[in-house]
Amino acid sequence: MDPFSADGELLTIHNAFHQGQYQVVLDFDPSSLSESNVLPARVLRLRAQIASGDAKGAISNLKNETGPDFAAIKAFAQHSLGDTSAATKQVEQQVEASSENATVQILGGIVLQASGRAEDALSLLSKHQGNLEAIALITQIHLQQHRTDLALKEVSAARKWAQDSLLVNIAESWVGMRVGGESYQSAFYVFEEMAQTPSSTSTKSLVSQAVSELHMGRLPEAEAALNQALQKDPENIQAVANAIVLATIMGKSAEQQSYLEELKKSHSNHALLTDLKEKSDLFDQAAGKYAAKVA
Repeated sequence: MDPFSADGELLTIHNAFHQGQYQVVLDFDPSSLSESNVLPARVLRLRAQIASGDAKGAISNLKNETGPDFAAIKAFAQHSLGDTSAATKQVEQQVEASSENATVQILGGIVLQASGRAEDALSLLSKHQGNLEAIALITQIHLQQHRTDLALKEVSAARKWAQDSLLVNIAESWVGMRVGGESYQSAFYVFEEMAQTPSSTSTKSLVSQAVSELHMGRLPEAEAALNQALQKDPENIQAVANAIVLATIMGKSAEQQSYLEELKKSHSNHALLTDLKEKSDLFDQAAGKYAAKVA
């Protein structure tokens, strides 16, 4: 039986992880699990530890561990700490030796994509055997490549055999946010249900709800959801980044500057900051061509 299926032992912590409820995963008691599910549960708990901001602790917990799953987790932890070179080298070694391992595929795919090697990430992820997280990551990469058609194809195929999957719902909602129109509303319903249900709410789901509200032009509602997210976790990177976007749109320059300075201090290499610098440089280049000439 698939441990992540509706009847599987790991469904609860699997869903909790992808809803951003990392403490639920960390608190999970694996003592009653069947032997075959102990390792997948350990992998999820270590990933939740990294996602909670304790990548160093995860690496410390792996000191005496061997095998491709733990090597992939260590690489991902190194990536989370900003050691891109070591993480990529570790992933390359694991891809060479254990490309059929699901943890290597997922975490290796994330590291490779983050390193600008999207095609290598897709090649690795394509080796999956019905892994919904791999499908979700492939969908996300296609969206980042502006290939909405391929992303839609990926989730449509998965929907045929995994109708009730949380991950398929989330991936389909990502595509909906790119397609727009009525799909905005469908995506909003998915994220709102996760964000506002006590058993599934998290900073991650609240940010997702806020982004969907933002796409529909519901700025006060987006602001309310982001405020909830920031109350739960004032240092959450994605909440802060989206607060910058929202404050800019709403013309709240003081708030925008405050959040911008916060992001620069905590995550100076964040994608939003990189994009802003690129746009600023392009503007300066264009403006330079039209500089007033003094006779």
